[in-house]
Amino acid sequence: MTAPETRRLMAALSEGRFVGGAVRNALAGWPVNDIDIAVPMPPEETLQRLQIAGIKALPTGLAHGTVTAILNGRPFEVTSLRHDVETDGRHAVVEYTDDWLEDSARRDFTMNALYATIDGEIFDYHGGVEDLIAGRVRFVGDAATRIREDYLRILRLFRFHAWYGKGDLDVEALRAAADAKAGLAQLSGERIAKEMLRLLECPNPLRSLRVMAASGVLPELLPHALQLPRLENLVLIEAENQFPPDAILRLAALLPDDAEVAKAVGERLKLSGAERARLEGLASSQEKIAAHLSAADVRRLLYRIGAARFRDLVLLRWAASPRGAGAIPWRMLLSIAGSWERPRFPLTGREAMAAGVPEGPEVGRVLAAVEAWWM
Repeated sequence: MTAPETRRLMAALSEGRFVGGAVRNALAGWPVNDIDIAVPMPPEETLQRLQIAGIKALPTGLAHGTVTAILNGRPFEVTSLRHDVETDGRHAVVEYTDDWLEDSARRDFTMNALYATIDGEIFDYHGGVEDLIAGRVRFVGDAATRIREDYLRILRLFRFHAWYGKGDLDVEALRAAADAKAGLAQLSGERIAKEMLRLLECPNPLRSLRVMAASGVLPELLPHALQLPRLENLVLIEAENQFPPDAILRLAALLPDDAEVAKAVGERLKLSGAERARLEGLASSQEKIAAHLSAADVRRLLYRIGAARFRDLVLLRWAASPRGAGAIPWRMLLSIAGSWERPRFPLTGREAMAAGVPEGPEVGRVLAAVEAWWM
Protein backbone atom coordinates (compact mmCIF):
# COMPACT_ATOMS: atom_id res chain seq x y z
CA MET A 1 0.00 0.00 0.00
CA THR A 2 3.04 2.28 0.19
CA ALA A 3 4.66 1.23 -3.10
CA PRO A 4 5.80 4.07 -5.40
CA GLU A 5 2.98 3.47 -7.89
CA THR A 6 0.43 3.57 -5.07
CA ARG A 7 1.82 6.86 -3.81
CA ARG A 8 1.70 8.27 -7.33
CA LEU A 9 -1.95 7.26 -7.66
CA MET A 10 -2.93 8.72 -4.29
CA ALA A 11 -1.12 11.96 -5.12
CA ALA A 12 -3.14 12.27 -8.33
CA LEU A 13 -6.39 11.71 -6.43
CA SER A 14 -5.30 13.99 -3.53
CA GLU A 15 -8.31 13.23 -1.31
CA GLY A 16 -8.46 9.47 -1.88
CA ARG A 17 -8.45 6.93 0.92
CA PHE A 18 -7.87 3.19 0.93
CA VAL A 19 -11.05 1.34 1.86
CA GLY A 20 -12.36 -2.10 2.73
CA GLY A 21 -10.30 -5.26 2.45
CA ALA A 22 -6.94 -3.56 1.94
CA VAL A 23 -7.30 -1.65 5.22
CA ARG A 24 -8.79 -4.63 7.06
CA ASN A 25 -6.05 -7.03 6.01
CA ALA A 26 -3.25 -4.53 6.64
CA LEU A 27 -4.49 -4.00 10.20
CA ALA A 28 -4.91 -7.76 10.73
CA GLY A 29 -1.43 -8.51 9.41
CA TRP A 30 -2.80 -10.43 6.43
CA PRO A 31 -1.55 -10.13 2.83
CA VAL A 32 -3.05 -7.21 0.91
CA ASN A 33 -3.94 -8.30 -2.62
CA ASP A 34 -6.56 -6.01 -4.15
CA ILE A 35 -6.40 -2.31 -3.32
CA ASP A 36 -9.63 -0.32 -3.47
CA ILE A 37 -9.69 3.45 -3.14
CA ALA A 38 -12.62 5.73 -2.32
CA VAL A 39 -12.77 9.35 -3.50
CA PRO A 40 -15.17 12.24 -2.68
CA MET A 41 -15.66 13.19 -6.34
CA PRO A 42 -17.75 11.89 -9.26
CA PRO A 43 -16.14 9.31 -11.57
CA GLU A 44 -15.80 11.78 -14.44
CA GLU A 45 -13.51 13.92 -12.28
CA THR A 46 -11.59 10.81 -11.23
CA LEU A 47 -10.97 9.98 -14.90
CA GLN A 48 -9.86 13.52 -15.61
CA ARG A 49 -7.41 13.61 -12.70
CA LEU A 50 -5.88 10.29 -13.67
CA GLN A 51 -5.49 11.33 -17.29
CA ILE A 52 -3.82 14.60 -16.28
CA ALA A 53 -1.39 12.59 -14.13
CA GLY A 54 -0.59 10.32 -17.08
CA ILE A 55 -2.12 7.28 -15.40
CA LYS A 56 -4.00 4.79 -17.57
CA ALA A 57 -7.67 4.77 -16.54
CA LEU A 58 -10.54 2.55 -17.69
CA PRO A 59 -14.24 3.42 -17.13
CA THR A 60 -15.00 -0.13 -15.98
CA GLY A 61 -18.03 0.66 -13.82
CA LEU A 62 -19.10 4.24 -14.37
CA ALA A 63 -22.73 3.39 -13.62
CA HIS A 64 -21.64 2.52 -10.09
CA GLY A 65 -18.94 5.17 -9.82
CA THR A 66 -15.94 2.91 -10.42
CA VAL A 67 -12.86 3.68 -12.51
CA THR A 68 -9.93 1.26 -12.81
CA ALA A 69 -6.46 2.78 -12.75
CA ILE A 70 -3.57 0.73 -14.15
CA LEU A 71 -0.03 1.30 -12.90
CA ASN A 72 2.83 -1.07 -13.75
CA GLY A 73 0.24 -3.56 -14.94
CA ARG A 74 -1.56 -3.58 -11.59
CA PRO A 75 -5.24 -2.59 -11.39
CA PHE A 76 -6.61 -0.29 -8.68
CA GLU A 77 -10.36 0.23 -8.36
CA VAL A 78 -11.23 3.84 -7.58
CA THR A 79 -14.86 4.39 -6.57
CA SER A 80 -16.75 7.57 -5.80
CA LEU A 81 -18.41 7.92 -2.40
CA ARG A 82 -22.03 6.81 -2.70
CA HIS A 83 -25.28 6.34 -0.89
CA ASP A 84 -28.07 3.97 -1.89
CA VAL A 85 -31.23 5.41 -3.39
CA GLU A 86 -32.95 2.09 -4.10
CA THR A 87 -32.16 -1.58 -3.46
CA ASP A 88 -33.89 -4.81 -4.51
CA GLY A 89 -31.94 -7.49 -2.66
CA ARG A 90 -29.42 -7.91 -5.49
CA HIS A 91 -28.46 -4.52 -6.91
CA ALA A 92 -28.52 -0.91 -5.79
CA VAL A 93 -29.25 2.41 -7.47
CA VAL A 94 -26.75 4.91 -6.07
CA GLU A 95 -26.09 8.62 -5.93
CA TYR A 96 -22.70 10.19 -5.40
CA THR A 97 -21.82 12.10 -2.27
CA ASP A 98 -18.81 13.74 -0.66
CA ASP A 99 -19.80 12.51 2.81
CA TRP A 100 -17.50 9.76 4.09
CA LEU A 101 -19.87 8.77 6.89
CA GLU A 102 -22.72 8.39 4.40
CA ASP A 103 -20.58 6.15 2.21
CA SER A 104 -19.50 4.04 5.18
CA ALA A 105 -23.12 3.50 6.25
CA ARG A 106 -23.91 1.54 3.05
CA ARG A 107 -21.11 -1.00 3.55
CA ASP A 108 -21.76 -4.49 4.89
CA PHE A 109 -19.55 -5.10 7.94
CA THR A 110 -17.86 -2.72 10.33
CA MET A 111 -14.45 -4.25 9.54
CA ASN A 112 -15.04 -3.44 5.86
CA ALA A 113 -16.07 0.17 6.57
CA LEU A 114 -12.53 1.26 7.41
CA TYR A 115 -10.68 3.97 5.51
CA ALA A 116 -6.99 4.93 5.59
CA THR A 117 -4.83 7.64 4.06
CA ILE A 118 -1.52 6.95 2.35
CA ASP A 119 0.16 8.13 5.57
CA GLY A 120 -1.66 5.54 7.68
CA GLU A 121 -4.36 7.65 9.32
CA ILE A 122 -7.39 5.41 10.02
CA PHE A 123 -10.99 6.56 9.76
CA ASP A 124 -13.34 4.23 11.63
CA TYR A 125 -16.96 5.36 11.79
CA HIS A 126 -18.57 2.19 13.20
CA GLY A 127 -16.12 0.51 15.58
CA GLY A 128 -14.62 -1.70 12.89
CA VAL A 129 -11.11 -1.75 14.36
CA GLU A 130 -12.41 -2.99 17.71
CA ASP A 131 -14.54 -5.63 15.97
CA LEU A 132 -11.58 -6.76 13.85
CA ILE A 133 -9.37 -7.16 16.92
CA ALA A 134 -12.14 -9.05 18.74
CA GLY A 135 -12.85 -11.29 15.73
CA ARG A 136 -16.44 -10.07 15.66
CA VAL A 137 -18.21 -9.90 12.29
CA ARG A 138 -20.88 -7.24 12.77
CA PHE A 139 -23.09 -5.48 10.26
CA VAL A 140 -22.98 -1.71 9.90
CA GLY A 141 -26.21 -0.50 11.47
CA ASP A 142 -29.26 -2.76 11.41
CA ALA A 143 -28.38 -6.29 10.26
CA ALA A 144 -31.78 -7.03 8.71
CA THR A 145 -31.66 -3.82 6.68
CA ARG A 146 -28.16 -4.54 5.39
CA ILE A 147 -29.23 -8.04 4.32
CA ARG A 148 -32.38 -6.84 2.54
CA GLU A 149 -30.18 -4.52 0.48
CA ASP A 150 -28.29 -7.53 -0.90
CA TYR A 151 -29.06 -11.11 0.14
CA LEU A 152 -25.53 -12.15 -0.76
CA ARG A 153 -24.56 -10.61 2.56
CA ILE A 154 -26.00 -13.71 4.25
CA LEU A 155 -23.25 -15.81 2.70
CA ARG A 156 -20.64 -13.11 3.24
CA LEU A 157 -21.50 -13.15 6.93
CA PHE A 158 -20.57 -16.83 7.21
CA ARG A 159 -17.51 -16.49 4.98
CA PHE A 160 -16.12 -13.58 6.97
CA HIS A 161 -16.86 -15.40 10.23
CA ALA A 162 -14.88 -18.40 8.93
CA TRP A 163 -11.89 -16.25 8.03
CA TYR A 164 -11.93 -13.54 10.71
CA GLY A 165 -14.24 -14.71 13.51
CA LYS A 166 -12.84 -15.67 16.90
CA GLY A 167 -15.95 -16.45 18.93
CA ASP A 168 -19.62 -17.13 18.35
CA LEU A 169 -21.33 -15.40 15.47
CA ASP A 170 -23.02 -12.10 16.30
CA VAL A 171 -26.53 -12.98 17.57
CA GLU A 172 -28.33 -10.16 15.77
CA ALA A 173 -26.54 -10.93 12.50
CA LEU A 174 -27.30 -14.66 12.72
CA ARG A 175 -30.97 -14.06 13.48
CA ALA A 176 -31.29 -11.66 10.56
CA ALA A 177 -29.55 -14.10 8.20
CA ALA A 178 -31.76 -17.01 9.23
CA ASP A 179 -34.92 -14.93 8.89
CA ALA A 180 -33.96 -13.75 5.40
CA LYS A 181 -32.60 -17.02 3.99
CA ALA A 182 -35.41 -17.37 1.43
CA GLY A 183 -33.97 -14.30 -0.30
CA LEU A 184 -31.00 -16.40 -1.44
CA ALA A 185 -33.21 -17.72 -4.24
CA GLN A 186 -32.98 -14.28 -5.88
CA LEU A 187 -29.21 -14.51 -6.32
CA SER A 188 -27.40 -15.73 -9.39
CA GLY A 189 -25.49 -18.98 -9.21
CA GLU A 190 -22.22 -17.21 -10.00
CA ARG A 191 -22.50 -14.90 -6.99
CA ILE A 192 -23.43 -17.77 -4.67
CA ALA A 193 -20.58 -19.94 -5.97
CA LYS A 194 -18.01 -17.18 -5.47
CA GLU A 195 -18.92 -16.88 -1.78
CA MET A 196 -19.34 -20.61 -1.14
CA LEU A 197 -16.02 -21.54 -2.73
CA ARG A 198 -14.25 -18.79 -0.80
CA LEU A 199 -15.81 -20.13 2.38
CA LEU A 200 -14.74 -23.68 1.54
CA GLU A 201 -11.18 -22.44 0.85
CA CYS A 202 -10.89 -21.23 4.44
CA PRO A 203 -8.36 -23.27 6.48
CA ASN A 204 -11.25 -24.43 8.68
CA PRO A 205 -14.76 -23.64 7.40
CA LEU A 206 -16.48 -26.11 9.74
CA ARG A 207 -17.56 -23.70 12.45
CA SER A 208 -19.38 -21.50 9.95
CA LEU A 209 -20.84 -24.45 8.06
CA ARG A 210 -22.26 -25.96 11.24
CA VAL A 211 -23.98 -22.68 12.09
CA MET A 212 -25.21 -22.40 8.49
CA ALA A 213 -26.69 -25.88 8.78
CA ALA A 214 -28.31 -25.26 12.18
CA SER A 215 -29.81 -21.94 11.06
CA GLY A 216 -31.34 -23.42 7.91
CA VAL A 217 -29.18 -21.34 5.56
CA LEU A 218 -27.13 -24.28 4.24
CA PRO A 219 -30.19 -26.48 3.50
CA GLU A 220 -31.69 -23.48 1.67
CA LEU A 221 -28.66 -23.49 -0.63
CA LEU A 222 -28.00 -27.23 -0.80
CA PRO A 223 -31.20 -29.15 0.02
CA HIS A 224 -29.49 -32.52 0.08
CA ALA A 225 -28.34 -35.06 2.66
CA LEU A 226 -25.15 -33.17 3.45
CA GLN A 227 -22.15 -35.12 4.71
CA LEU A 228 -20.74 -32.75 7.35
CA PRO A 229 -18.89 -35.54 9.25
CA ARG A 230 -17.03 -36.54 6.07
CA LEU A 231 -16.08 -32.93 5.41
CA GLU A 232 -14.90 -32.60 9.02
CA ASN A 233 -12.62 -35.61 8.53
CA LEU A 234 -11.30 -34.24 5.23
CA VAL A 235 -10.43 -30.88 6.81
CA LEU A 236 -8.55 -32.69 9.60
CA ILE A 237 -6.72 -34.91 7.10
CA GLU A 238 -5.68 -31.87 5.07
CA ALA A 239 -4.40 -30.07 8.16
CA GLU A 240 -2.52 -33.08 9.55
CA ASN A 241 -0.83 -33.75 6.20
CA GLN A 242 -0.29 -30.10 5.21
CA PHE A 243 -2.46 -30.34 2.12
CA PRO A 244 -3.80 -26.99 0.87
CA PRO A 245 -7.58 -26.49 1.07
CA ASP A 246 -9.35 -27.60 -2.11
CA ALA A 247 -12.81 -26.04 -2.46
CA ILE A 248 -14.19 -28.44 -5.09
CA LEU A 249 -12.91 -31.52 -3.26
CA ARG A 250 -14.45 -30.18 -0.04
CA LEU A 251 -17.74 -29.56 -1.85
CA ALA A 252 -17.63 -33.15 -3.11
CA ALA A 253 -17.06 -34.35 0.47
CA LEU A 254 -20.04 -32.33 1.65
CA LEU A 255 -22.41 -33.74 -0.96
CA PRO A 256 -23.76 -37.30 -1.11
CA ASP A 257 -22.18 -39.70 -3.62
CA ASP A 258 -24.90 -39.09 -6.19
CA ALA A 259 -24.08 -37.91 -9.71
CA GLU A 260 -27.51 -36.31 -10.18
CA VAL A 261 -27.11 -34.26 -7.01
CA ALA A 262 -23.61 -33.19 -8.06
CA LYS A 263 -24.93 -32.23 -11.49
CA ALA A 264 -27.75 -30.16 -9.99
CA VAL A 265 -25.36 -28.38 -7.61
CA GLY A 266 -22.89 -27.66 -10.40
CA GLU A 267 -25.66 -26.18 -12.53
CA ARG A 268 -27.12 -24.11 -9.68
CA LEU A 269 -23.71 -22.68 -8.81
CA LYS A 270 -22.81 -22.15 -12.48
CA LEU A 271 -19.47 -23.88 -11.95
CA SER A 272 -17.02 -24.04 -14.83
CA GLY A 273 -17.06 -27.05 -17.12
CA ALA A 274 -13.92 -28.46 -15.52
CA GLU A 275 -15.28 -27.95 -12.00
CA ARG A 276 -18.59 -29.63 -12.89
CA ALA A 277 -16.86 -32.57 -14.52
CA ARG A 278 -14.64 -33.06 -11.49
CA LEU A 279 -17.52 -32.76 -9.01
CA GLU A 280 -19.77 -35.15 -10.95
CA GLY A 281 -16.90 -37.57 -11.54
CA LEU A 282 -16.11 -37.80 -7.84
CA ALA A 283 -19.77 -38.31 -6.95
CA SER A 284 -20.28 -41.09 -9.49
CA SER A 285 -16.93 -42.84 -9.23
CA GLN A 286 -17.08 -46.62 -9.57
CA GLU A 287 -13.41 -47.14 -8.69
CA LYS A 288 -12.94 -49.30 -5.63
CA ILE A 289 -10.49 -47.36 -3.49
CA ALA A 290 -9.56 -48.99 -0.20
CA ALA A 291 -6.74 -48.49 2.27
CA HIS A 292 -5.13 -51.88 1.56
CA LEU A 293 -4.86 -52.09 -2.23
CA SER A 294 -2.28 -54.33 -3.82
CA ALA A 295 0.57 -52.69 -5.73
CA ALA A 296 -0.83 -54.10 -8.97
CA ASP A 297 -4.29 -52.64 -8.27
CA VAL A 298 -2.76 -49.25 -7.47
CA ARG A 299 -0.81 -49.26 -10.75
CA ARG A 300 -3.89 -50.25 -12.72
CA LEU A 301 -6.01 -47.50 -11.13
CA LEU A 302 -3.34 -44.86 -11.63
CA TYR A 303 -2.96 -45.82 -15.26
CA ARG A 304 -6.70 -45.81 -15.88
CA ILE A 305 -7.80 -42.65 -14.02
CA GLY A 306 -4.60 -40.66 -13.52
CA ALA A 307 -2.81 -39.47 -10.39
CA ALA A 308 -4.97 -36.39 -9.74
CA ARG A 309 -8.27 -38.28 -9.75
CA PHE A 310 -6.74 -41.15 -7.78
CA ARG A 311 -5.55 -38.69 -5.12
CA ASP A 312 -9.02 -37.10 -4.89
CA LEU A 313 -10.69 -40.47 -4.46
CA VAL A 314 -8.18 -41.60 -1.84
CA LEU A 315 -8.83 -38.46 0.21
CA LEU A 316 -12.61 -38.86 -0.05
CA ARG A 317 -12.48 -42.55 0.92
CA TRP A 318 -10.08 -41.78 3.76
CA ALA A 319 -12.41 -39.03 4.99
CA ALA A 320 -15.34 -41.47 4.89
CA SER A 321 -13.51 -44.02 7.04
CA PRO A 322 -13.79 -43.96 10.86
CA ARG A 323 -11.41 -41.62 12.65
CA GLY A 324 -8.52 -43.50 14.18
CA ALA A 325 -8.78 -46.35 11.67
CA GLY A 326 -5.14 -45.93 10.68
CA ALA A 327 -3.60 -43.28 8.46
CA ILE A 328 -0.47 -45.08 7.27
CA PRO A 329 -2.04 -47.11 4.40
CA TRP A 330 -3.81 -44.00 3.06
CA ARG A 331 -0.61 -41.98 3.24
CA MET A 332 1.21 -44.72 1.35
CA LEU A 333 -1.35 -44.57 -1.45
CA LEU A 334 -0.96 -40.80 -1.68
CA SER A 335 2.83 -41.14 -1.69
CA ILE A 336 2.69 -43.63 -4.57
CA ALA A 337 0.40 -41.31 -6.54
CA GLY A 338 2.69 -38.35 -5.88
CA SER A 339 5.71 -40.05 -7.45
CA TRP A 340 3.90 -41.96 -10.22
CA GLU A 341 4.71 -41.30 -13.86
CA ARG A 342 2.43 -42.65 -16.54
CA PRO A 343 4.22 -45.43 -18.47
CA ARG A 344 4.02 -45.58 -22.25
CA PHE A 345 1.94 -48.46 -23.61
CA PRO A 346 4.52 -50.34 -25.71
CA LEU A 347 2.24 -51.63 -28.50
CA THR A 348 1.12 -49.49 -31.45
CA GLY A 349 -1.52 -50.09 -34.09
CA ARG A 350 1.15 -50.45 -36.76
CA GLU A 351 2.89 -53.15 -34.71
CA ALA A 352 -0.41 -54.97 -34.17
CA MET A 353 -1.08 -55.06 -37.92
CA ALA A 354 2.49 -56.23 -38.54
CA ALA A 355 1.72 -59.12 -36.20
CA GLY A 356 -1.27 -60.10 -38.34
CA VAL A 357 -4.22 -58.12 -36.93
CA PRO A 358 -6.48 -57.02 -39.84
CA GLU A 359 -6.61 -53.28 -40.47
CA GLY A 360 -9.79 -51.60 -39.18
CA PRO A 361 -11.83 -51.73 -35.95
CA GLU A 362 -10.20 -55.00 -34.95
CA VAL A 363 -6.92 -53.15 -34.32
CA GLY A 364 -8.59 -50.98 -31.67
CA ARG A 365 -10.22 -53.97 -30.02
CA VAL A 366 -6.95 -55.88 -29.86
CA LEU A 367 -5.04 -52.88 -28.52
CA ALA A 368 -7.67 -52.34 -25.81
CA ALA A 369 -7.55 -56.01 -24.78
CA VAL A 370 -3.75 -56.08 -24.69
CA GLU A 371 -3.64 -52.80 -22.77
CA ALA A 372 -6.10 -54.15 -20.17
CA TRP A 373 -3.91 -57.24 -19.74
CA TRP A 374 -0.72 -55.13 -19.69
CA MET A 375 -2.02 -52.84 -16.94
